[in-house]
Amino acid sequence: IDLNAEQAPITTANFLAYVDAGFYDGRDGAGATIFHRVLEGFVTQGGGFTESGSQKATLAPIVLETDMGLSNVRGTIAMARTGVPDSATSQFYFNLVDNTFLDYASASEPGYAVFGEVIEGLDVVDAIATVSVDGNGQPNTAVVITSATAR
Repeated sequence: IDLNAEQAPITTANFLAYVDAGFYDGRDGAGATIFHRVLEGFVTQGGGFTESGSQKATLAPIVLETDMGLSNVRGTIAMARTGVPDSATSQFYFNLVDNTFLDYASASEPGYAVFGEVIEGLDVVDAIATVSVDGNGQPNTAVVITSATAR
């Protein structure tokens, strides 16, 4: 993944803090995270829950960076959040297709913060999208993040 610290500095720094702490791959001692939401033709989302289904404790939420010129297009990574704009913590998603309706439209429709793109391994992201899921989009077999490091 190539992160865009120039256009999304807060989001990039937040993601790297989780990577450096071993949060995603379990080097933090609290268990590796999984892709808990897989919606073929839309997104694969992960980074918040362990294989046992426990939600991991996170850092404080960050300020939403969406009016930065980045778009939710195929192969980008963006932050998941609640309905509250400044609520993103550790969960992220990969766009499987162009999802420009998730982009910033206005202050009342702030969208979701893109902060990078897959530059190698998009086939792996696509493979995750084909796993068997239940009616809520949760994989029937855990898709575990086994390594997350920054270079």
